[in-house]
Amino acid sequence: MQRSISDQKPLIRYFVYLGLYILYSSLGTIYPVLPPLLALLFALYAHAMQKENFTELLFVIAALLLFEANYGFLLFSSIIYFYIQYKFILPKIKQNISCKICVKIFTVIVSYLGYFFFLSLLANIFLLESPSFSYYIIYYIVIEFFLVSLL
Repeated sequence: MQRSISDQKPLIRYFVYLGLYILYSSLGTIYPVLPPLLALLFALYAHAMQKENFTELLFVIAALLLFEANYGFLLFSSIIYFYIQYKFILPKIKQNISCKICVKIFTVIVSYLGYFFFLSLLANIFLLESPSFSYYIIYYIVIEFFLVSLL
């Protein structure tokens, strides 16, 4: 892969982050107390889309594919949902709410609950088993709100 001479950002940082996410995600499937970092991945996805950074977006997509594989979701479902959320839902949230922390709260809530409803919709369309709702999702929303608010 040839890189432009004007784009000399090192890629090793992205590989380290992806490697750490692989380790964390593997532990997260064993211990359900560890959140899957879905809202944090959306924040990184939105940042990469906003900055039009293709390499960062590629590594976030790789992490999303790993997320789907570990938790048994449909292939590319999180990527499609994140695109819908970034293009349609996030602008409406930002348009109607001026408080930055409130926007982050709603983004985290919509990331988890919206993805659950999106998977339920896909399950109904394709006659698959619908995902089960767990009360861990509320715990994940609280933990990831604190993580996203650090960004």
